[in-house]
Amino acid sequence: MGHGHHHHHHGHDHSHSFEEVRSGNKKGLLLALIITSSIMILEFVGGLITNSLALLSDSGHMLSDSASLFLSMVAIWFAARPATSVKTYGYYRFEILAALLNGVLLFIVSGIIFKEAYARIIEPPEVSSGPMMIIALVGLFANLLSAYALLRKGDVKNNVNLRSAYLHVLSDALGSLGAIFAGIIMYYTSWYYADPIISILVAILILKGAWGVIVHSVNILMEGTPESICRDEVASSLKSLSGVHDIHDLHIWTITSGLNSLSCHIVINDDADAQVVLQNAINLAHDKFHIEHTTFQIETSKITHSTQTTCQNA
Repeated sequence: MGHGHHHHHHGHDHSHSFEEVRSGNKKGLLLALIITSSIMILEFVGGLITNSLALLSDSGHMLSDSASLFLSMVAIWFAARPATSVKTYGYYRFEILAALLNGVLLFIVSGIIFKEAYARIIEPPEVSSGPMMIIALVGLFANLLSAYALLRKGDVKNNVNLRSAYLHVLSDALGSLGAIFAGIIMYYTSWYYADPIISILVAILILKGAWGVIVHSVNILMEGTPESICRDEVASSLKSLSGVHDIHDLHIWTITSGLNSLSCHIVINDDADAQVVLQNAINLAHDKFHIEHTTFQIETSKITHSTQTTCQNA
């Protein structure tokens, strides 16, 4: 009797919705890229003319954003390539690598802002606050438009690659907002310390978002259990199935955002029907935990393993 079973459930609805989501992600990214690149040029030129670090740091941040949005687009295109005999999971993981790189880029940008802000706190230069505020307002509007495009078209909640791009855009909006506040303070008080101080606050907010993306990406690359799934709950649910004696070697991991996998050995009672248990396990993983890609090995008590991996709770 065939106890080993590899199940890749490619239901029409699932694959269709997965591709539909990816198509939306591409559209959202393209819109955000066009808007961000345009405003980056405006803020850079404006920053040079007005001598504002808040604007220049925001345009530098937007440069990294444009690069990250482009990288996210390339990642989606790359991930759509079919699997090969060498890359059996395809190129989905490229999206996670792009998200990780985006997170690291945000750290570098924050470091540059900190360094420049420190120099300006030591010796604050005069800033043309009026034009600076106008440019920052245009930048804020454009950033919010980009964020809306990503939210409306793409799957920001579940796709770490898209979320990293969205965080870039959102932190840009914070940068523009910071530049507006700094401009107001300098316009009415001529207190030019406001420019570097607000730049530092924006950089700290950027770091916070970047850290979340890096942690999530590393967890996926380390084959960690997806945040949305409790391993212990999956284990107890499988054990409670009729005819199941025990389970071992349970692994749950993410291939790319929105695509989780599970593999497990299920030890059944000697009188249980292996195919019935198998079908129940497939249904459980799909219906309760939304895991489409499952591999279950059904075993009786007669099967022995030379090494049996046990999972310790961290």
